[in-house]
Amino acid sequence: MARITLKITKPVDRTAPPKAPTSRARRALHRRALPNAPSAAPATPASTPAPTPRTAATPVQPSVRRGKPPAAGGRRGKEPTSKYARRAAPASATSPRTTPPGAATRPPRHENPDDPRLSKRMSELGLCSRREADEWIENGWVKVDGRVVATLGVRVSPHARIDIDPAAAQHQSEQVTILLNKPIGYVSGQAEDGHTPAMVLIKPENRWADDPSPTKFKPGHLRGLAPAGRLDIDSTGLIVFTQDGRIAKRLIGRDSAVEKEYLVRVEGTLSDEGMKLLQHGLTLDGVRLRPARVSWQNEHQLRFVLREGRKRQIRRMCELVGLTVTGLKRVRSGSVPLGPLPVGQWRYLRRDEKF
Repeated sequence: MARITLKITKPVDRTAPPKAPTSRARRALHRRALPNAPSAAPATPASTPAPTPRTAATPVQPSVRRGKPPAAGGRRGKEPTSKYARRAAPASATSPRTTPPGAATRPPRHENPDDPRLSKRMSELGLCSRREADEWIENGWVKVDGRVVATLGVRVSPHARIDIDPAAAQHQSEQVTILLNKPIGYVSGQAEDGHTPAMVLIKPENRWADDPSPTKFKPGHLRGLAPAGRLDIDSTGLIVFTQDGRIAKRLIGRDSAVEKEYLVRVEGTLSDEGMKLLQHGLTLDGVRLRPARVSWQNEHQLRFVLREGRKRQIRRMCELVGLTVTGLKRVRSGSVPLGPLPVGQWRYLRRDEKF
C-alpha cells in the first residue's frame, strides 16, 4: 500500500512586521561595508531606488561574534578581503618569486637539442679540455655570439662564435707539463695493490739538474697534474704528466694519432709471418689493432712505433707471435724524445716543444 505524505504550508501574513536578516545576509552586508571590499560606483540621488519596507523597518549593524572583538584590519590581522577576492587577486608585482640560495640554475632551453654543449664544442675546437671549459664558463670567461655564458650545460650552434677572455689564456699559460723517466716498480696512475704511483717522484729534489726550462717549481704545479697515458709497472721510460687538457687530449684522446716509440727486449724466434702480423693483422679483445711500425733494433731488441695504447698492448702482441718480453722502454711521445733524462728524474716541457 502506498504511503501518503501530507505537506502543510503556513499562510504568509503580509501585514506582519519584517523579520530580522539571517546570519548569511548579515555577513554579506558586513563584507559590503568593509573599506577594502570591491564597491560599486556611488549612486546619485536620482538613481537610488526607494527602500523597501523590509530593509527600512529593521536597520542592521555588522555582526560581531560574542567575546571576540574584531582585530584591526580584519580577521587575525590579515587584509579583510573575501575568499573570492583572494582567489582572483593577481600576484603582487612588489614581491617577485625568487630562487632559494644555493639552488642549481638550470640551463635555458635550446631550440635544437642535437646541438653540442658549449664545453664539448670548446673541446672540439681545441680551445681547452672539457674540464677546463666548465671552469672557464663558471668564471664568466666565455662569450657566445657576444654574450657571456656562465651556466653549465648550455647548448650552442656549431656555427656560433666563441670568444675567450684573456684571463683564461693567462690561466692556461701558467699550466705546466712534466716529463718523467719512470723506473720499474711504479704504476703510472693511482696507487693500486700496494704499488707506489710515479707521481710521488715529482718533487724538487728529483728534478733533473740539466733541465733547460727556466720554470721555477711551485707546489701549485702538482695541483691537477695527471698522467697522459699508461706505462705498466714492469716498464720504464717516458711518461707525461700535465695540467693542460689540450695536451692530454692530443696524447690520449679517442682520435689521437700521436706516435709513441718503444724499445722492446724479447726472447724467442720471430718468423717473417710473425713480423707481418705485428705490423698489421693482430686483434686484441675483439678489436683489430691499427697498423704499427715494427723492426729489429738489434738481434735481441725490437723497435715499436704505435698510434694507440691499449693495456699491455706490446706484451700481448708479442705473446701472440711466440715472443716473451723481458724489457720495455718508451723513448718518445710525438716529437718529444726521452733523451738523456735519468731514470727516476723529471723535467718541464719547454715552450718550444710540441707533441
